[in-house]
Amino acid sequence: MPIDFTQVFVYLVTDPLLSEGRSELDVVRAAAAGGVRLVQYRDKFADGPTYLEKARALSILCRELGVWLVLNDRVDIAALVDCDGVHLGQNDLPTAEAKRILGPGKLVGRSTHTAEQVRRACGEGADYVNIGPVFPTSTKEVPMAPVGLEGVRAAVFAASVPVTTMGGICHGNVAEVILAGADRVAVVTAITRAPDIAGASRELVELVERTRSQRT
Repeated sequence: MPIDFTQVFVYLVTDPLLSEGRSELDVVRAAAAGGVRLVQYRDKFADGPTYLEKARALSILCRELGVWLVLNDRVDIAALVDCDGVHLGQNDLPTAEAKRILGPGKLVGRSTHTAEQVRRACGEGADYVNIGPVFPTSTKEVPMAPVGLEGVRAAVFAASVPVTTMGGICHGNVAEVILAGADRVAVVTAITRAPDIAGASRELVELVERTRSQRT
């Protein structure tokens, strides 16, 4: 079943180097117990066979848990495993080419950093866009200037598809992001480094839901 973004409040992006020694499977299992419904498998350092093996294992687990799974960057591997799509950066394959490789029923998301990139991604057929980094973050190899809450507002206004927000978002500032117009947030360390992953996930989901209900 295609990803239903109306049911996604918190979107987990994995990172094996930022998980306190816990495996992606353990992190995803605990996050799902806390209400996370969408996972992006991201591992910038895994070789092809390792990435494929982990992606297959995560796909099986996510199906069992009722969680949607997208792969970061690797369109080729996304076409080989039973996942829901792929998430691409600005310098990755064009959306149309990625969709041709993936086949019908798979979604293509695109990372964006400006409202203009959001409009272009939507025009090229992206199924969702991510705007960020919202706040300073250390999870990117090449640091980027934060877009801030104004960048979130501009992206939401410019988008014709669902928007996710990412970069430096945590329990302490997630309400600001939602009040700026975002409907959901993507996080790495706010979940992966939490001593209690299920509890941290549940708290984030509840914060997003509660803040969305307070918007006028």
